[in-house]
Amino acid sequence: MASHSHRPGPATRARGGSRRRRVPLRLLLPLLVLVALAAMLMLRGYTHSEILADHRVQAPAPTDKVPEKILKGGPVIDARGGRTESLSVPDKRLVLTFDDGPDPVWTPRVLDVLKKHDAHAVFFVTGTMASRHPDLVQRMVDEGHELGLHTFNHPDLSLQSKKRIDWELSQNQLALTGAAGVRTSIFRPPYSSFSAAMDNNSWPVTEYIGSLGYITVVNNTDSEDWQRPGVDEIIRRATPKNGEGAIVLMHDSGGDRSQTVEALDTMLPDLKKDGYAFDNLTEALDAPSAMSPVTGSELWKGKAWIFLVQASEKVTSGLAAGLAIVGTLVIGRFVLMLVLSGVHARRVRRRGFGWGPPVTEPVTVLVPAYNEAKCIENTVRSLMDSDHPVEVLVIDDGSNDGTARIVEAMGLPNVRVIRQLNAGKPAALNRGLANARYDIVVMMDGDTVFEPSTVRELVQPFGDPRVGAVAGNAKVGNKDSLIGAWQHIEYVMGFNLDRRMYDILGCMPTIPGAVGAFRRSALVPIGGMSDDTLAEDTDVTMALHRAGWRVVYAENARAWTEAPETVQQLWSQRYRWSYGTMQAIWKHRRSVIEKGPSGRFGRVGLPFVSLFMIVAPLLAPLIDVFLLYGIVFGPTQKTIMAWLGVLAIQAVCAAFAFRLDRERMTHLLSLPLQQILYRQLMYVVLLQSWITALTGGRLRWQKLRRTGGVSAPPGGTDIPVQQPHAVDGRPVG
Repeated sequence: MASHSHRPGPATRARGGSRRRRVPLRLLLPLLVLVALAAMLMLRGYTHSEILADHRVQAPAPTDKVPEKILKGGPVIDARGGRTESLSVPDKRLVLTFDDGPDPVWTPRVLDVLKKHDAHAVFFVTGTMASRHPDLVQRMVDEGHELGLHTFNHPDLSLQSKKRIDWELSQNQLALTGAAGVRTSIFRPPYSSFSAAMDNNSWPVTEYIGSLGYITVVNNTDSEDWQRPGVDEIIRRATPKNGEGAIVLMHDSGGDRSQTVEALDTMLPDLKKDGYAFDNLTEALDAPSAMSPVTGSELWKGKAWIFLVQASEKVTSGLAAGLAIVGTLVIGRFVLMLVLSGVHARRVRRRGFGWGPPVTEPVTVLVPAYNEAKCIENTVRSLMDSDHPVEVLVIDDGSNDGTARIVEAMGLPNVRVIRQLNAGKPAALNRGLANARYDIVVMMDGDTVFEPSTVRELVQPFGDPRVGAVAGNAKVGNKDSLIGAWQHIEYVMGFNLDRRMYDILGCMPTIPGAVGAFRRSALVPIGGMSDDTLAEDTDVTMALHRAGWRVVYAENARAWTEAPETVQQLWSQRYRWSYGTMQAIWKHRRSVIEKGPSGRFGRVGLPFVSLFMIVAPLLAPLIDVFLLYGIVFGPTQKTIMAWLGVLAIQAVCAAFAFRLDRERMTHLLSLPLQQILYRQLMYVVLLQSWITALTGGRLRWQKLRRTGGVSAPPGGTDIPVQQPHAVDGRPVG
């Protein structure tokens, strides 16, 4: 309990006396990050044809409304200004056209072959691919090739509205502008073939596109390379007969195009020997170029679009990598917890196990208290029921609710009250440490109750002279509410399994403030409890590791603590915990490069703590982000199965943890809901802690209002008595 100060709430008084609520910064920053992340994912889905894509293809229709000269004409259709003209390529001219690219694998190989044989072509690019691979679009222009539109998302335009057609063309042009600074006036409809295949559905689209100023280009020679029929067959189908000119349809995207590349490399020199020229479309028709440069605001709009798409690609690639990392970390942590916690349980429960000679000498129990009037009597009385001799020091840290008077009025033997001005929890503990009569010191919170056996179980590991501190088994006393049940699962599954694992690894990061014991001879040389961080319990535990002391876990030293009962209380507590843990890791970072015990902890403990308590929880939201994305945009079934698989692993770990702690399994019924709701809150809290740390912000102590509803369990049972209190559960600043 560092300084206890009130701070203003989120409401501020506006002009005229009205109150205007503002979004708290702790919510605003994570919300902005979430919105930006969602925008990047939506943009990525759009440019990968996962959003707004339409893969329907119109069935053949009658052709009676298509002009005869179009059906029997050439592959270049000019419907501009109401015209119905068609053109063909002159003899000995081949216009190679490539659809659906650019592809990062095959387009460069196609371009290499064209450059090798000094041939030009027309690339009908989609906006999605051009946006993702702008460098290839620029290379096409630089090497003299012509660009054509092939829509943005490759839908069958005969099934689309005029508004959607306008959108597909404008977005396709925007991608070309951003990638190469040009626009084009030639267009090829997706799913098109010969002009003779024009029907009553596709012809109106051609007319409308002509009214927008575009020339439609189909083909009259189809290599059918998408079928991968073999190199020789592709060459045969792509070669016109009797020296005729042709527009040849090929593909540089959409799958394995190795046969296309090989066919080009063979076909180009052979046909050149036969007198063929390989030009782009306007060169073959001796017409002005179809491409024109774009300048001004339109150019910058295009560049901005490409920048955003590239950013979304990098962000989502990073998220995918993060998902792989967090998946590895989560599964690795679960495996470690299951294996090592099982090893720990077998070790400490085997017949004849002992830490050393039984510890029977009295110990000092320190109870730092700030405004704990509702809880302190239960806490002290639980200590008086202890079956181990204790001296109790209640250090009143400037309370203004009569906490000290309540303890003094109890008139209990071996209970002393030490008063001090408000100086914070570390100062209160150090004050108690200085006044303790005994070398073994137990520390607990003023809202916690012990079972009669707790102190005895907690101090037995000190029979091993290497042990400098012991972590007890903190349990949630008020677990009957939903939020209490969720914290109960977290305490049993997360904290206690972790402590078993870290005990075996020899790098336990935290002695819980609710129930822990220390050798005073271990604490004094390291300066006692430090107020350098907001997690003094983590800070001192790391310092003890670095000093060469062993830190262990006593599973039977149970303490019942009052967990936060509202979201606001929980937020305040976990924000302080996570930020304090970051501070402690940063404070002890030099242990990574030091020698001896400090170096062993730094190279084992700090990486584990950083990965499992900071990095993995921060990246864990990616599981839920991709779950939501997969449900909405597919593949839905695989996504749900993957998420259920992760939940099943967590359920196995939770059931194992509850079995080790001899807890009732009924509370695990709320585990799925905890993963959906409670876990999200923890994500935002950790994100806020990261933001605070990275921006150099300072977090002040926030004490929670207590109800005093947890008392010592009767007869040492595992079920704490819940006493009803109608109190305001809001945190005070």
